[in-house]
Amino acid sequence: MPVNSRTALRICPLCEATCGLTLTIGGSAVTAVRGDREDVFSQGFICPKGAAFGGLDADPDRLRAPLVRRDGELREATWSEAFDEIAVRFTAVTREHGPQSAGVVLGNPNVHTMAGGLYPPLLLAALRTRNVFSASTLDQMPKHVSSGLLFGDANAIPVPDLDRTDHLLLIGANPYESNGSLCTAPDFPGRLKALRRRGGTLTVIDPRRTRTARAADRHLAVRPGSDALLLASLAQVLLAEKLADPGPLTDLVDGLDLLGDALAAFTPEAVAPACGVDAGTLRTVARELAAAPTAAVYGRIGSCTVPHGTLASWLVDVLNILTGNLDRPGGALFPLAATARAPRTPGPGKGFALGRWRSRVSGHPEAKGELPVAALAEEIDTPGEGRLRALVVIAANPVLSAPDGDRLDRALADHLDFMVSVDPYLNETSRHADVVLPPPPPSRSAHFDFALATLAVRNQVRYSPAALPLDEGAMDECEIHARLVLAVSGAHGAPWETVDEQAVAAALDRAGAPRELAARLGGTTGPERRLDLALRLGPYDLTLDDVLAAPHGIDLGPLRPRLPEVLKTRSGRVELLPGPIAADLPRLRAALGRDHAPLVLVGRRHLRSNNSWMHNVPALKGGSNVCTLQVHPDDAARLGLVHGEPARVQAAGGRVEAPVEITDSVRDGVVSLPHGWGHGRPGTRLSVAAADPGVNVNQLLDGTLLDPLSGTAVLNGIPVEVTPAH
Repeated sequence: MPVNSRTALRICPLCEATCGLTLTIGGSAVTAVRGDREDVFSQGFICPKGAAFGGLDADPDRLRAPLVRRDGELREATWSEAFDEIAVRFTAVTREHGPQSAGVVLGNPNVHTMAGGLYPPLLLAALRTRNVFSASTLDQMPKHVSSGLLFGDANAIPVPDLDRTDHLLLIGANPYESNGSLCTAPDFPGRLKALRRRGGTLTVIDPRRTRTARAADRHLAVRPGSDALLLASLAQVLLAEKLADPGPLTDLVDGLDLLGDALAAFTPEAVAPACGVDAGTLRTVARELAAAPTAAVYGRIGSCTVPHGTLASWLVDVLNILTGNLDRPGGALFPLAATARAPRTPGPGKGFALGRWRSRVSGHPEAKGELPVAALAEEIDTPGEGRLRALVVIAANPVLSAPDGDRLDRALADHLDFMVSVDPYLNETSRHADVVLPPPPPSRSAHFDFALATLAVRNQVRYSPAALPLDEGAMDECEIHARLVLAVSGAHGAPWETVDEQAVAAALDRAGAPRELAARLGGTTGPERRLDLALRLGPYDLTLDDVLAAPHGIDLGPLRPRLPEVLKTRSGRVELLPGPIAADLPRLRAALGRDHAPLVLVGRRHLRSNNSWMHNVPALKGGSNVCTLQVHPDDAARLGLVHGEPARVQAAGGRVEAPVEITDSVRDGVVSLPHGWGHGRPGTRLSVAAADPGVNVNQLLDGTLLDPLSGTAVLNGIPVEVTPAH
């Protein structure tokens, strides 16, 4: 280690794997990064994103001071000026037009920060708006909805017990490159290799022969969009051949007797033409799942962002239930995070409801308190009572990540009265803001994974204090969020610490704990006091001091069965065939006889990327290398496409051009472009990303095609036309 250097531990905030990092600090900068070999969860694993932590941390394009729009231009301002502007102009809009004139957009990075875990709920409560949009309706909302309907809790998501299962079936997932999602697992690839070394079986269902698929025992190149049909056929085989056996869950499951009739139409023979996998293979996969000593089915973004995403997510857990593998070691289990509420007494709960309100323009039903982000533009630019006029955007870039970015771009520019962005960059979305509030680099922020620990494949708890002090003039991310809550709620000027004090009091009241406990809380800041309280009220009898005394984390053991305590359904049981699911099955049956498009588009993940928010780091750049249109050789010959030459891709929302990459890693009838690129718009301060922008695949979508139960945009299986660009 160089002279005058030191090391600091930090949990990586750059993907869902949450690996422990050892940072080398030289002066006031991160000079090197390696995996923390003593981390109780990741044990030294690191990926290219984690290795690039220092580059992201020191990016010269990061904003270092607030920006406030003056005379049409964003100019540096003081923090006081920025919050004064919000307090005057944002509240003026909501006073004149009511709380529903305001909206909030939450991006993916919120789940990777301590502030993002603590303050958005307080912001929403202060605003009293139903106009909430997030990255979930571009990704994971189908899983929340299916879990809510099955278990009564939209956040009760079972994860595969990767380290103990004998048979893992992945559908729409590519963890060799994504590092996993809704399944927090450092070194996911290494865990898959260990599965096969111990004699287990890995089956991958994906229209592309991904790195994950190449490592599998069996790869089924499914036709995009037919995921629910394929899964339904597996369940139909289990039921028709009397292979279904929920085991100990049998007496806890309602609707098992109705499932056979509900899925009777989805025989392998009926499904095979639609999904492109032969009936014999489907029967074999179903029988192998039933015969495995333990097994787990796991589906992710490829099976969520399709027309039947909620049905596919539901069927993943139906298969785990029918094979007796839900809530079973080696199957799929419910993690128990250190800050989870203490386990409740089993019995009837409040249940889960969909469509409690609807969007103003298209009438989309809410799901989990959110409206589809694909509807954001129309809610802003469509005239009428209740139009969105003021927007808070926190760590989100929907101009690139949501369908029809051009329309949203225009709506943000021309139809909003006021917009606030909390973002370290002036990106394609934040460039439209009237005030931009930049959080400090991650090395200067404390870190705790509130959300991702609830999805971890092993129970554990870890906390990272800030590795470096704040730069002069910078503001802590938690303070930014707290002051924003005060500014939009009419309490501007109150000490920001009051936000955390009120949150502590409310948490004590909800838990039925004495207010006197607040005086015993540890920590040096309001956020740390709130973390200490969550740990004390949690299921492991921990305190913040306990966690601080274990800088590499505390291992809380393997996942354990948790039913029926997890259930919050009105019946207190697993509701296997809930009403909204049963009502949507005829739409899936109609897909059996539908002609499939000759050419459809799918996205793809890349190891050095995570949506749009890391592309300004030189080590993670590469738009021109990454944003190729992958085409099967037979399709390329039929369409007259040449490797390396540009092709024009046309769909309902627009068209883009991208260089052709001819490869047999995609099945015939499928082309692929990655998600999150297209950094060519003016007015940003992303010098690296703008120099190599790639193309925005979401500009091919017009935002009208959604999974009706979850409001999730259909991003995969989109019909396209492809022609040579010359």
